[in-house]
Amino acid sequence: MGFVYRIASPTEYLAITGYNINDVKLAKKAWIAPGQRCACFDISLVNYTFEVQAMNAEKLPFVLPAVFTIGPCANDEECLLRYAKLISPHNKLSHHVNKLVKGVIEDETRVLAASMTMEQIFHGAKSFKQAVFESVQLELD
Repeated sequence: MGFVYRIASPTEYLAITGYNINDVKLAKKAWIAPGQRCACFDISLVNYTFEVQAMNAEKLPFVLPAVFTIGPCANDEECLLRYAKLISPHNKLSHHVNKLVKGVIEDETRVLAASMTMEQIFHGAKSFKQAVFESVQLELD
């Protein structure tokens, strides 16, 4: 078997491993040599919808609907490489990935909500939303 030329679609990258490659090589198009493996992975954004059950500082439970749009930063090669290694072997809508994302979002939301009163949460809804977003973003990065 000889060389094979592969081209990724606009929302995909090629992750190449094997012969003469130390870790993982990312490319949009490449010649795949014998002894190398190539997998395509999609970097398009995915929406995750959850209802987070949390408790505030006053020990009052509440349900917070949350929708997050998540995907890798296409301009950052280090981010794409991490995404290729951790997420691309799984379907983005798989139970494994869904559970991972949901865990991060729920944990960060609960920690933040536990330090605030109900009044602070709902009167400062925009700032609460921004704080949740920033802490989730930090964890997902």
